[in-house]
Amino acid sequence: MIVELGHFTLILAFVVAIVQSIVPLVGAQKGWRGWMAMGEPAATAQFLLVGFSFAALTYAFVTSDFSLRLVVLNSHTLKPMLYKVTGVWGNHEGSLLLWILILALFGAMASWFGGNLPPRLRARVIAVQGAIGVAFIAFLLFTSNPFLRLEIPPFDGQDLNPLLQDPGLAFHPPFLYIGYVGLSMSFSFAVAALIEGRVDAAWGRWVRPWTLLAWLNLTIGIALGSWWAYYELGWGGFWFWDPVENASFMPWLLAAALLHSAIVVEKREALKSWTILLAILAFGFSLIGAFIVRSGVLTSVHAFANDPERGVYLLAITGIFMGGALTLFAARAGAMQAKGVFGLVSREGALVANNVLLAVSCFVVFVGTIWPLVAEMFFDRKLSVGPPFFDMAFTPFMVALAIILPLGAILPWKRANLRRSMQPLWGVLALAIAVGALVWTLQTGRTILAPIGALLAVWLVAGAAVDIWTRTGRGELPSKLRRMKNLPRADWGKAVGHAGFGVTIFGVAALTAWQIEDIRVAQIGDTYTVGNYEVTLVDVARVQGSNYVSTMAQIDVLENGRQLDRLTPEKRVYPVAGMPTTEAAINNGFTRDVYVVIGDPQDNGGWAVRTFIKPYANWIWAGAIIMALGGILSLTDRRFRVAAGAKRARAPEQGMPAE
Repeated sequence: MIVELGHFTLILAFVVAIVQSIVPLVGAQKGWRGWMAMGEPAATAQFLLVGFSFAALTYAFVTSDFSLRLVVLNSHTLKPMLYKVTGVWGNHEGSLLLWILILALFGAMASWFGGNLPPRLRARVIAVQGAIGVAFIAFLLFTSNPFLRLEIPPFDGQDLNPLLQDPGLAFHPPFLYIGYVGLSMSFSFAVAALIEGRVDAAWGRWVRPWTLLAWLNLTIGIALGSWWAYYELGWGGFWFWDPVENASFMPWLLAAALLHSAIVVEKREALKSWTILLAILAFGFSLIGAFIVRSGVLTSVHAFANDPERGVYLLAITGIFMGGALTLFAARAGAMQAKGVFGLVSREGALVANNVLLAVSCFVVFVGTIWPLVAEMFFDRKLSVGPPFFDMAFTPFMVALAIILPLGAILPWKRANLRRSMQPLWGVLALAIAVGALVWTLQTGRTILAPIGALLAVWLVAGAAVDIWTRTGRGELPSKLRRMKNLPRADWGKAVGHAGFGVTIFGVAALTAWQIEDIRVAQIGDTYTVGNYEVTLVDVARVQGSNYVSTMAQIDVLENGRQLDRLTPEKRVYPVAGMPTTEAAINNGFTRDVYVVIGDPQDNGGWAVRTFIKPYANWIWAGAIIMALGGILSLTDRRFRVAAGAKRARAPEQGMPAE
């Protein structure tokens, strides 16, 4: 009964979404307050209805209701409760319902916290959000219904993909979806502004918190996915430029560009057309990511579905919304005249350079991701574009971006003197060069990657600190510290975010340049040396898990003759799913990880063992956490958070009747 109610409320949500997408839009065009006001309760009702539907599906998974086809395909009675819950979104249908739930939540939030928006703009934003909801609910109901019953329920299910039965990946999709779907709000604001034909400083201030919320959740989601790949897949890497990894990374790059571009709109009322275009493209790449994950056109270990028919529907949704928005942009772009004039050397100029680097780097990733498909369709050639291409083509743009950030944050608006602006940064530059030279000397002439990474990291972190310090003005230390404490949280968030970017750059450079890898066949009792560590294979045993069988090794790691840790890497087999997984064992440290993987048994009685020494690996994800913290700090700024602005009575807009 609960499942049927969940299906029914999803159908009701579809009807409500249609009302939400039409009535407020007509009301805004005609100036009818009652019709415009209809969008707010409709958005709330849609969220509550979709929320009940999602709760009903979760109930079916938790209670192992095997009369539901989706539960049979993605659950099992022996599966731990955490993975019964996360199994709800560990498949195409359930994950799409989660996507729609978050989409409805953002539409409801626009009605709850949009009291400071002009009524016409708010009505149009809610209507566009409703239209997106109509498309995705229709896609779910007509092609991917999660509430299909089986005529003869089996006694047990087929289990969830073992790769997804992991805490890191359990929470990875929700964060990513908040990021993906959060960009729909930026898209809705952009389309609403194009319909009105007006973009001003207030619009830039309104769109920033939504973009910031999406970007910081994308940051957390991407970091969780990278961390999962690092310790779960057993290959020892943190990023493989997989198509689905790229599908989340491209919107992240464009969202970062949109954040910086919206600042220019807010402060100087410049770059209006470019900012609108970025808002459209950022959500467009989120839709492209959904297409890549669910269509099966590109092969990936992360993909939810392999169904070209579903891909056609997603391609149609992408074409309708992107095509419609870009057509509207082409018609109205001429009305988005910039008011602010600025010199090449200015903060606006630095933000333009920032946008160009982020947008072009996104284009590079897109070309590398989609090129195998293009080559097969048009040239009948099967190609593979791997990490070497992305590393060579993408890295220079990030290096240039890191160079620009500290100076760009300090440059004044409109027009700047480069020599004067650099004065507080000369010491930082000298320190960065000194650290880079020291790293080059200590590593005795290896690759230049690590020295460059160290130089850029110091430049970014120390530059962020100098940025905060210069904002306190002149005076004695106590007064400067007091002013520092009272700085807007957005300033702190920017500095923390840039510093986190520097930490991640150093982690990536150090790990790539200094990693040590050892692959060998070891007999039980063998001891061997990897870097500064002695590694001993103590034992290998068969262990029964809750819903898997494991081959577990015991490996001692010694440093300077003292036992550092006993690691227990595993090779698991999930009998129901019939899939093996590799569970790496890691001794985490501040400056390095000792990473061990047990492989298959060999003919001579030994075992394949892979051992890695990974310098500064955790700095990669620490930097991502710091970047996300910077986003949270900015989001809580009184001026920019979603509910900013006191609610006050507004006079009727020009041409709009009071009732």
